[in-house]
Amino acid sequence: MLGTEPGGAARTVIVTVDDDPAVSRAVARDLRRRYGESHRIVRAETGESALDALREIRLRGDHVAVILADYRMPAMNGIEFLERAMDVYPTARRVLLTAYADTGAAIDAINVVDLDHYLLKPWDPPEEKLYPVVDSLLEAWKASDHRPVRETKVVGHRWSARSSGAREFLARNQVPYRWFAADEPEGQGLLAAAEEDGLQLPVVITPDGKVLVEPSDQDLASSVGLATTPSERFYDLVVIGGGPAGLGAAVYGASEGLRTVLVERTATGGQAGQSSRIENYLGFPDGVSGGQLTDRAHRQATRFGAEILTACEVTGLDVNGSSRTVRFSDGTDVSAHTVILATGVSYRQLDAPGVAELTGRGVFYGSALTEAAGCAGQDVYIVGGANSAGQAAVYLARGAKSVTILVRGSSLTASMSHYLIQQVEGTPAITVRTCTEVVEAHGEDHLEKITLRDTTTGATEVVDAQWLFVFIGAAPLTDWLEGVVQRDTRGFVVTGPDLAAPGELPAGWPLDRPPYHLETSVPGVFVAGDARAESAKRVASAVGEGAMAVMLVHRYLERL
Repeated sequence: MLGTEPGGAARTVIVTVDDDPAVSRAVARDLRRRYGESHRIVRAETGESALDALREIRLRGDHVAVILADYRMPAMNGIEFLERAMDVYPTARRVLLTAYADTGAAIDAINVVDLDHYLLKPWDPPEEKLYPVVDSLLEAWKASDHRPVRETKVVGHRWSARSSGAREFLARNQVPYRWFAADEPEGQGLLAAAEEDGLQLPVVITPDGKVLVEPSDQDLASSVGLATTPSERFYDLVVIGGGPAGLGAAVYGASEGLRTVLVERTATGGQAGQSSRIENYLGFPDGVSGGQLTDRAHRQATRFGAEILTACEVTGLDVNGSSRTVRFSDGTDVSAHTVILATGVSYRQLDAPGVAELTGRGVFYGSALTEAAGCAGQDVYIVGGANSAGQAAVYLARGAKSVTILVRGSSLTASMSHYLIQQVEGTPAITVRTCTEVVEAHGEDHLEKITLRDTTTGATEVVDAQWLFVFIGAAPLTDWLEGVVQRDTRGFVVTGPDLAAPGELPAGWPLDRPPYHLETSVPGVFVAGDARAESAKRVASAVGEGAMAVMLVHRYLERL
């Protein structure tokens, strides 16, 4: 059965599909009540009839802004339907209606069909649970380009480190791309058309036909339309780093009228942006993926007028009177009245023979979500005992044959949240090996085996392994600040009252007031998030520090 609410064809369409007639009518009724005057509501009770409706709408030249689909439908479930709907309307925002028991499938759908949101049934009252979601998606859709998606093509090898890096860069920056294996017919055809022999990979073909061979992140960014250079020479605020703290600072800085630019070396989101699911962030009782949270924060910052630059590596910070100048690796720079350092941390490198040579070829730092599909049916090893390792284990266990968490300590309790430990213990495919470390990685062109050592007995064991994900330590990305701001012995930036003894001013401090709470040893330079000494290392606290740093920026500017 297919129902179309009355209205002119010029109105944007919202499509809903659910095999339960009562639920289908209820969804349409609630949507009509809120959006009926400005949008046409199309209702279907099977995936096939909904696809037919989408094709008809396409032929008429109308736009579809949002598609809501129930997960549990016979013949074609909601994920399968949304995957096919993407071929007809790739820019439509996608929502999966699920029961609580199906939230795992909804999380998977985030990566399969680039799901924008999953909504638990029932959604009563719609004013609290349905309308805010649809309002946000309609706003995002209106701000996007509705022309057909022009994909970037990436031709590479499964075990090419740079091929993996290019895919991860495009995915994290939400650039549509399609992967082609260099040793398969389609990939070989593209290489021939590009007049490349495939000895240097990846080969990236942009939508306008430009061929890039082994491109750097900056080459990729500039070729696919990401902003890489500032539009002005001087700003009120430069935010360095696009993780939760940096995005929080950009949102609050721009929303409060500061000329704000955020510079990020890879992709916004930081380590949190790579998380498959964050369950303890305030306001998301059913959890949210790092990608979803990052996308919303990114859109929020740009809506307020913040500039966001990608693939910009910062190499220096100069103090010139009241101006602070940030230098980039390409020799350019940008200046501002104030700077917020939100560079975050990176995972510490695993110091074992063979690991460096096999990084990107079976050994990965962080989640590397683009590699998850390749782990299906495989034995996966994860090094680390903190939340990021647990989140990755639970996510990968959905498709992997087995997931083994390797921890140097005697248990997970000292480093992982209780709720996550319960999930790990409740997942049959996950095994935790305590008092265990990786001492060597083996393989020719890719990882094949790893050597494990029992830290209590010293006994070693060689196991087969093609996938090793490393989540250890927290190394601050602050080496470029050497000699500029005060750091502790581990490289974290020292701020505020920690810079001097109580009642005293820091040595060399030029002002007659003490440093503000998040201010560094250089006036007008602040730090927020994980790069700050003694920070909480949590997403919520990082966002809060970003907002607090902007408040202190205002206080600083008032006294200039």
